[in-house]
Amino acid sequence: MKAHLLYRDRDLEAERALPANERALCDDLEVNTVLAAMARGDTFLLSVAKHVVLGGLQGDLDTILYRQAVLDDCVRHRTTIESMYRLAVEALETKRRQWLGILGTYPGGILSGAVSLLEMFMGMLATLRGIADEHAASFASEGFARLFEDLKAELTDEYLAVTRAYLAELRFGDGVVVSAELGPGNAGTNYVLRPPPKKEPNWLRRIIARKPPGYSLRIADRDEAGFRALGELRDRGIHLVANAVAQASDHVLSYFVMLRTELAFYLGCVNLHDRLKQKGVPVCFPVPTPLGTRAHSCVGLRDVSLALSIEGNVVGNDLAADGRDIVIITGANQGGKSTFLRGFGLAQLMMQCGMFVAAESFRADVCRGLLTHYKRDEDATMKSGKFAEELSRMSRIVDAVVPGSMVLFNESFAATNEREGSEVADQIVRALLEARVTVFFVTHLYGFAHGRWEGGRDTTVFLRAERELNGRRTFKLVPGEPLETSFGADLYEQIFEAGRGQTGQGGPPRA
Repeated sequence: MKAHLLYRDRDLEAERALPANERALCDDLEVNTVLAAMARGDTFLLSVAKHVVLGGLQGDLDTILYRQAVLDDCVRHRTTIESMYRLAVEALETKRRQWLGILGTYPGGILSGAVSLLEMFMGMLATLRGIADEHAASFASEGFARLFEDLKAELTDEYLAVTRAYLAELRFGDGVVVSAELGPGNAGTNYVLRPPPKKEPNWLRRIIARKPPGYSLRIADRDEAGFRALGELRDRGIHLVANAVAQASDHVLSYFVMLRTELAFYLGCVNLHDRLKQKGVPVCFPVPTPLGTRAHSCVGLRDVSLALSIEGNVVGNDLAADGRDIVIITGANQGGKSTFLRGFGLAQLMMQCGMFVAAESFRADVCRGLLTHYKRDEDATMKSGKFAEELSRMSRIVDAVVPGSMVLFNESFAATNEREGSEVADQIVRALLEARVTVFFVTHLYGFAHGRWEGGRDTTVFLRAERELNGRRTFKLVPGEPLETSFGADLYEQIFEAGRGQTGQGGPPRA
């Protein structure tokens, strides 16, 4: 049996490498805030969530839709999913308590441990089958439908009864029957475990029945060497069976391991879903479109990491960029530009791994890679200047980018003067667009943004952080052409007005 809740035709590849830019994605998009909300302090859930979320960039449209349906079932049936997850965890804890590795130094120990483990596993599989019998009709996804169908088809009452009977026989309560042949030097060879003779059901016939001809040997109670020799003969007869039963127990255990792993991702998603709903953040299943369709639209998109980090409400933003290759975002400082960029990046990442997103609606095409180029702090080692460091990171991004990728720029190339930064940004963006790469660019470089406004409006969407006449930020992004100012004076006035209020003097506060 297979779980197949993350992929239609294969298991999750636990050893699959994460994207090379994993650290940049986690830092720039604050992915760890989302993962922590999914895990709720569970290190295993955290590990699985990170692996699946970041690994979603290697996914495809069919897998996304498959997972969305499974996740929808999980959200609607949280209690059932938690029961199945606890059962899988219990199976792993049972294996750990058995310490099969210590018992597995000789065939008798291997067999005893494996039989005990399988007996407990049979009880858990029966419970799992019971869950399938009770709840299968209320699940709608293909993934759970097949999982429950397999459980009911393969774990029938007859199968479980026969398996338990075989396990009881492997306890060898009436002793072990082993045949052997004499080899060179009268050494024993060809040891074969035989089924025990069937008992005559009538006790009277058992008493008067003729015994088969043969010889018997009784070992004295204190004959340790004799008991060791007899134990060696027994182990030679059962070692093949012991290995087979141990492999069977490992096979059942691997099923519970994979079931736990795949359910862990969905349980993490349900944890996040509940947290967002409690905070009043809208969630929806995005509409993914095939690679290259250039679909980028959303209504009421929120930045998940910000929503999880603050007490108040987060302002939602809209985007209508279908058929466009680049979105350029300009406007007032601290007006919500970087928040929107981070929110869109997170939504793309969450969509690609089959999750919901924090929006009223979201539609985007599947990308083949998500890369970020954000401004960084000054190099503390002074090995390179800030602009040189930006260009170095950009070079690594160019090496990693492939057609169908998406690159998010946040205040890039601002470490040099306006003219040079605008020229560098323009040349890089042109090259990326020619390589069929989607670009989102938050910038204060007026020369770059205005140049695109004049010559690239057929392929470009321009958004501007809204600012009211009194300088108040609404944190809404509206369509609009780039302006020459980012209204830094508003922040100056805000800071120093607060300072004058604290010091009671007309000038700015002193350091």
